[in-house]
Amino acid sequence: MRQKYSWKQRRRLTDPIEEHVAFDQTESKIALAGHPLHAMMVAFPIALAFSVFGADAFYWLTGDEFWPRVALWAAGFAFGMGVLAGVTGTFELLMVSGIRIRSASWTHFVLAVMLLSLLGLNWGFRLGDPVGAVLPWGALISVLAAVMTGITGWHGGKLVFDYRIGTQRETGG
Repeated sequence: MRQKYSWKQRRRLTDPIEEHVAFDQTESKIALAGHPLHAMMVAFPIALAFSVFGADAFYWLTGDEFWPRVALWAAGFAFGMGVLAGVTGTFELLMVSGIRIRSASWTHFVLAVMLLSLLGLNWGFRLGDPVGAVLPWGALISVLAAVMTGITGWHGGKLVFDYRIGTQRETGG
């Protein structure tokens, strides 16, 4: 049986964020043919961050000096593509009020900045001596970056799939 609430009780049960006029305005402002650039670009740093981890694992297993060079390039491109994806995501966050109003968007933003810092550290750590950088610190940074990539991606995915951020068309009214 559905419980009936008085007007004062209903007023206390509403979420002021959901009641905000901008709450449902989540359509991407930085898009190509309606496809959000940030969502398209994040695939590259995600794949490359895990590639660094994989290259470090292959080096540890085989001892082949090819893998540290792969890890160096993958780390550099992960950082570079991550910066580009981060710039588009930051513009979306600042330009779209329905994204900006949600605390989950800011959580994803902070995690992404932390991840970018790790990706840059991982790349910079390897620049001088890719082979010598792998064990133990390069591999540990790679593990941490892979874990952070998973956590950051999880939060970003929740924004898209649970809140429909960047995908929802604004409704005229």
